[in-house]
Amino acid sequence: MADKLRITVLEPDPERARMIVDGLCDADDYAITVLGDETALNQRLKELNPDVVLVDIANPSRDTLESLSVASGANSRPVAMFVDRSDPEMTKAAIDAGLSAYVVDGLTKNRIKPVIDAAIARFHMVSQIRNERDAAKAALADRKTIDRAKGLLIAAKGISEDEAYSLLRTTAMNQGRKTADVANALIMASEMLK
Repeated sequence: MADKLRITVLEPDPERARMIVDGLCDADDYAITVLGDETALNQRLKELNPDVVLVDIANPSRDTLESLSVASGANSRPVAMFVDRSDPEMTKAAIDAGLSAYVVDGLTKNRIKPVIDAAIARFHMVSQIRNERDAAKAALADRKTIDRAKGLLIAAKGISEDEAYSLLRTTAMNQGRKTADVANALIMASEMLK
């Protein structure tokens, strides 16, 4: 049997907290922890390490959004927030904070599970995009390093660009390393010789 999804609910109102827990329990079998206030939120979430954070705050401030983003690790887990009212500036701040779902005036028992599901799906989609972006940045950085090392080899040995790349690649294969790592080592060595 798979582990239960761990959900931490931040809700100061006991009645609303009970309604959220009931809505979650009616939908599935979760491990639910309710926090009644934001006191030491960062530490408490670190200890609980939930899979999902669900927040119900009547009217969040920018400080609340910022502290929630830092405390909950919005980039490491889905965070869904229900608010009673908002404005375009607050919505933008919520998105900037990395929340996976920001629902205005929509906290009802039957909407909790679909919002959690949407927050999880959006979180995974954004995570995948972030991972692809990071991989592309790393590939570009590797390409720049290799190009710089090729330039050094061309200047030092008087060889063509293709020959320089072939030399880097062959050296990397012989050493069981990545071509970019060999290129970086060559660049570092050349800087030491200046």
